[in-house]
Amino acid sequence: MSSTPSPSPVEADAPRGQIARLLVYPIKSCAGVDLRQALLTPTGLDYDRAWMLVDETGEFVTQRELPRMALIQPKFRSSDLALRAPGMLALHLALDRAEQPCRVRVWEDEVAAYDMGDLAAQWFSDFLLTNNSAGAPRRLRLVRFDPEQKRLSSAKWTGGLEAPNQFSDGYALLVTSLASHQFLNERLRAVGAAPVALERFRPNIVLDGLPAHDEDRLGDLHIATAQGSALLRPVKPCSRCSIPDIDPVTASSSPEVGDILQGYRQNPAQGGAVTFGMNAIVLQGVDQTLEIGQQVDASYRFDG
Repeated sequence: MSSTPSPSPVEADAPRGQIARLLVYPIKSCAGVDLRQALLTPTGLDYDRAWMLVDETGEFVTQRELPRMALIQPKFRSSDLALRAPGMLALHLALDRAEQPCRVRVWEDEVAAYDMGDLAAQWFSDFLLTNNSAGAPRRLRLVRFDPEQKRLSSAKWTGGLEAPNQFSDGYALLVTSLASHQFLNERLRAVGAAPVALERFRPNIVLDGLPAHDEDRLGDLHIATAQGSALLRPVKPCSRCSIPDIDPVTASSSPEVGDILQGYRQNPAQGGAVTFGMNAIVLQGVDQTLEIGQQVDASYRFDG
């Protein structure tokens, strides 16, 4: 008598999609890097938000204060990260380099990090603090997250699970979909505004094959990998600040995106904040490789 097969983790009519894009943001709030494949780690995609800029007090800075951070373009090479910006010679950061230990702040967390040295500090200060406006930092330092540091996502949203991240805003991964982006652009066109690039929303995993904003309702994401499967859990809608209003090509800011999102993406569960995409944590699949085209199966979450 044959044994009963193990049940599938998702039902036959459950939502199914594919990974359309994978992006990492090596330096928090600088431009991202599109990848064909990415190693999954406990803190998200490898090298995502591993570096961060801080001011003279050790407080993190982002495009909110310095929009020109969007113009800093990273590129992975065999053993270093090459950074380029308009009018600047390239800066190369060794991927295995860490210098002076320091303490820095990201949101409410004070964490251990490594200062990346005077050359990097001068490069970022020269590019970002030229014509320094009142209230902007007087100097900048580049720091790298200490791998021995444990920075955890909010247990309120992870259901008590320990979910580490590095210098992200609080969670290992941000998941959204091509359809959600397309729906936004349709609304922008309808009022005569230009469409915008998905990069404004800084996702890590972009899914294809789902209706717009269905990522909001998904339970665990089962991703078929070459090594087996990875399991990610969307835990919290991503509240949006002013960064999606910043054009990543020009670093100029205009309110059209935020204004449109206010009209249809206010989330009562987030106190009326505008949300776009879902923050997710890693449940299993560490050291496996995510790739463009991999199948993603899920189920709908009905939690009110």
